[in-house]
Amino acid sequence: MENTSDLQGISATAQDYFEGMYDKDLDRLRKAFAPSAVLIGYFKGDLLNLPLDRWLKMLEERPSPRDSGEAFDMRVVSTDVTGRVAAVKVVDLCFGMRYTDYLNMVKTDGQWKIVNKTFHHD
Repeated sequence: MENTSDLQGISATAQDYFEGMYDKDLDRLRKAFAPSAVLIGYFKGDLLNLPLDRWLKMLEERPSPRDSGEAFDMRVVSTDVTGRVAAVKVVDLCFGMRYTDYLNMVKTDGQWKIVNKTFHHD
């Protein structure tokens, strides 16, 4: 059963993810993700499987959504928590594309971290 503290921690991690993406703040994204995180999903029909560092390098090479004039359009759709694991479904408009992401989180050392992101680009 989740408690208020866990829901706040999960929400804070999701917010770090959203704002890190929107501002292309790589340090904030590193704060949200576990160092060993993997990102797997479909982008323009191709299945990608990226370690965190490679994904961050790809982000580094493009302008941020904020700098590109995009409106902030990212939100949590659902959160499911069992003990010290959580699955958070989010939708976001980022880099001109609509995504559905599933952020799998684990609570370690009192902090919620994204350990895996699966995604689909519409």
